[in-house]
Amino acid sequence: MSNSLPHDQFLDASGLECPMPLLKTKMALKALAPAQVLYVLATDAGSWRDIRKYVDLSSHELLDAKVVDDAYQFWIRKGV
Repeated sequence: MSNSLPHDQFLDASGLECPMPLLKTKMALKALAPAQVLYVLATDAGSWRDIRKYVDLSSHELLDAKVVDDAYQFWIRKGV
């Protein structure tokens, strides 16, 4: 798995089914300081839509998102 962007925390949500990847992403972001970056790895196809939609509706910033070998990767900078 390529984790090409620097990040402060890694969340492995592999094998979890909807809505767990999104819920764990929200909890992990809550624990970070503003401007820190969370790298999320998920395998549930719904997370591609759910996590991106959540970030769009929040103060967080999606730095990058990729699909590699049936895995979904997200780099999210925590907003204020």
